[in-house]
Amino acid sequence: MTPLVSRLSRLWVIMRKPRAAAGSGHRKQAASQEGRQKHAKSSSQAKPSAPNAGLARQLEEVVLQASVSPYHLFRDIAEVTAFQGSLLSWYDQEKRDLPWRRQAEDEVDPDRRAYAVWVSEVMLQQTQVATVINYYTRWMQEVNQLWAGLGYYSRGRRLQEGARKVVEELGGHMPRTAETLQQLLPGVGRYTAGAIASIAFGQATGVVDGNVARVLCRVRAIGADPSSNLVSQQLWSLAQQLVDPARPGDFNQAAMELGATVCTPQRPLCSQCPVQSLCRARQRVERERPLASQSLLGSPDVEECAPSTGQCQLCLPPLEPWDQTLGVVNFPRKASRKPPREESSATCVLEQLRARGGARILLVQRPNSGLLAGLWEFPSVTWEPSEQLQRKALLQELQRWAGPLPATHLRHLGEVVHVFSHIKLTYQVYGLALEGQTPVTTVPPGARWLTREEFHTAAVSTAMKKVFRVYEGQQPGTCKGSKRPQVSSPSSRKKPSMGQQVLDDFFRPHISADAPSLNNAAQ
Repeated sequence: MTPLVSRLSRLWVIMRKPRAAAGSGHRKQAASQEGRQKHAKSSSQAKPSAPNAGLARQLEEVVLQASVSPYHLFRDIAEVTAFQGSLLSWYDQEKRDLPWRRQAEDEVDPDRRAYAVWVSEVMLQQTQVATVINYYTRWMQEVNQLWAGLGYYSRGRRLQEGARKVVEELGGHMPRTAETLQQLLPGVGRYTAGAIASIAFGQATGVVDGNVARVLCRVRAIGADPSSNLVSQQLWSLAQQLVDPARPGDFNQAAMELGATVCTPQRPLCSQCPVQSLCRARQRVERERPLASQSLLGSPDVEECAPSTGQCQLCLPPLEPWDQTLGVVNFPRKASRKPPREESSATCVLEQLRARGGARILLVQRPNSGLLAGLWEFPSVTWEPSEQLQRKALLQELQRWAGPLPATHLRHLGEVVHVFSHIKLTYQVYGLALEGQTPVTTVPPGARWLTREEFHTAAVSTAMKKVFRVYEGQQPGTCKGSKRPQVSSPSSRKKPSMGQQVLDDFFRPHISADAPSLNNAAQ
C-alpha cells in the first residue's frame, strides 16, 4: 500500500467513530454552537504566533479601511444584514445538490465532517465541480480510490502530508479554527482553512476564492486587479465583515455558489441575482444607460467614488475606463498576463519490444519541485542548437537510465507544442525501439518500464500523452496521428482492472520491487 493510501486510510478509520445520537436536523445549530465553543478553546491552545498573526491582520484591515473610499464598503449593519438575508434565502432555494454538502449537513461527528470538507476543497482546486463529483463520491466510499484523472498531483501530496500530521501528531482530531488549521496542517492555506472552519465547525470566518472575489468586486464596484495585495486585503476584509455568524458555512458556500452559477465571469445572470439591489456594478450600468443615450458616455460621475486624495486604487484603472458594452463585467478588470516564455526540449520514447510480459516503455520521474513536480515523463533534455548535438545529448540521457543503446536506431518523429500556464514548451519527439537487444531487467531509482496500457493510466502530464500519440502514429500497424480511445470515466468503471488502477496498486512493480511507485509521482 502506498504512503498516501496508508496515511489516509488510518485517518479515515480514526474518523469513522460511532455517530452521536443527535439527528441530522440539528446539525446546523449544533455546528454553530460547537464552532463558537471550539474557537475559544483552540485559540487558547494555539502557538504564541497565532494571536500575534491575528492582531497583525486586524491592524492591516484598520489601516486599509482608513484609506478606502466608503463607496467600496458596506456602510452600516443594516446593509450587511440585508445582504446576508437575501443571499442565504436564495441559497436555501437554489443551491446545487452536491455530495460534500450532503456530507457536511448530515454528519454529526466533527472530525468526519471536517475530513469531508477538506477532501472536497482539495479536489476542487482548479477543477470543475462536474469533474470532481464522481471522484469525491468514490473517495469517501473507500479511501484508496483512483486519483488519476483529477490532475494537479501536488494536491495529493499536500493531502498526504496533512493527513500524516493529523494522525501522528494530533491524535486523529482536526484543528478547530481557521487559524490553527492553517498553522498546524501543511498545505492548508487561508482559503481552505476558512472553508473547513466555517463549514465543519461553524466558525464565523470569511473565505475568498475566485468566485467570491468576483461577487465582491461587482457588489462594491472594485475594478482594480483582484490579485494585487491591496485589493486582496480589501476582499478578505469584506468577506469577514459579511459572513453570517449564525450560518457561516452556509453563507460562504452561498457566496461561492452565487459566483459559480449567477455572477459568472462572462455572462452574469443579473436578473436572477438575490443581491442585485445592493450591487454597485448593477447600479453603475443603470446610471450609464441614460448617459449613453445622451451621448455623454465617458463623462465623470463624481457621485461614484470621490477619494480625498489622488486616484482610488480600487476603482477601474485610469487607462481602462468604463466600457458600456461590458456592463457589470467591467468589474473586476484583470491585469494583462505576460505571454508565456518559450522553451524547447527533446524527448524520446524508448520501447523494449521483446520485454518479458510484453512491450514496455521507459518513464522517469521529474524532481519534486518546479514545473510538473513529481510527475513521470519520457527521458528529456534541453534543446541543443544542432541536430548532431541534440541526438548526442538525448542518447546520453537514455543510456543513463537504460545502459548501452544503438545510436543508429534513434529517430526524429516530429514535434509537440504544449502551453502551460507560463511556459510554451516545444518538444522535439524522438523514438527508439529495441527489437533484437537483450531486455533491460533492472532500472535505477526514479525510472520504470511500463506497458502501453499502464502508461495511459499513469501520473503523466497531458504533454507526455501528446508526445506518445506522435510515437504511436509512427509505429507499424497504426495510422499517423491516431488517438487512443478515451479512458473510461470513474462513473463507468465497475471494478478496478489493470487499466483502471486504484491507489494501493497503482503500478505494482513488474521487475524490481525497489522501483518507485507511479502513484507516488507527486508525493
